[in-house]
Amino acid sequence: MIVQCPYCGKPVAVNGLGRRRLNIPLKNVCESLKAHRSVVAAASELNCSQAYIFGVLKANGLKLKDVINGRGLATEDTRLLHKGAVTDGRQE
Repeated sequence: MIVQCPYCGKPVAVNGLGRRRLNIPLKNVCESLKAHRSVVAAASELNCSQAYIFGVLKANGLKLKDVINGRGLATEDTRLLHKGAVTDGRQE
């Protein structure tokens, strides 16, 4: 993308604008939630927002209560994670 420099007024080529995606894997989110049993503590450990954690869970059809109690990811679902079938729900 080409933008105009605010200081000299010349056009300058820029590779990307905006903030980069977090792309925290579902497995890491679930492990952090199980360890801390709190969305606030898990979000601070992962350096993301509480809404991001809820968004990842919602995109994969999981509920917070199920993940914290250990019913969120069965062994079959974990195999899908490693194969890339389950994502964080964001489209590229």
